[in-house]
Amino acid sequence: MGIFDKIKNAIFGRAEAAETAAPATSAPTAAQSAPAATQAAPAAPAPSTSTPVDVTPVLDAAVKKSGQKLDWRKSIVDLMKALDLDSSLSARKELADELGYAGAKDGSAEMNMWLHKALMKKLSENGGKVPADLLD
Repeated sequence: MGIFDKIKNAIFGRAEAAETAAPATSAPTAAQSAPAATQAAPAAPAPSTSTPVDVTPVLDAAVKKSGQKLDWRKSIVDLMKALDLDSSLSARKELADELGYAGAKDGSAEMNMWLHKALMKKLSENGGKVPADLLD
């Protein structure tokens, strides 16, 4: 699994976990759950590629959970740290290769800013709802 897939799965998986935990308002009765049990496999929702995942609340929550002062909106390193992923230069080089970065893979500000913008675009293309100002 590549670095982009790890990032995407971390964001989309956290969004799905939050959606699953939120609607637990009442337990179904035995009569309500019996028909669902016979249709469990076909009725199971597919991974949320049809419904866009709003990355902002997911990443904001990840930053809060980390307990660190991280600016995921501007920093690829902070975004990766918030998701508890490897943010080392070697990991960012691998991400740069995956996303098609053609410049020097030296960890420069230019490389990191390009990575952040390319990541936001790629998340958007893969079912993520990304703030417009991060897609410019």
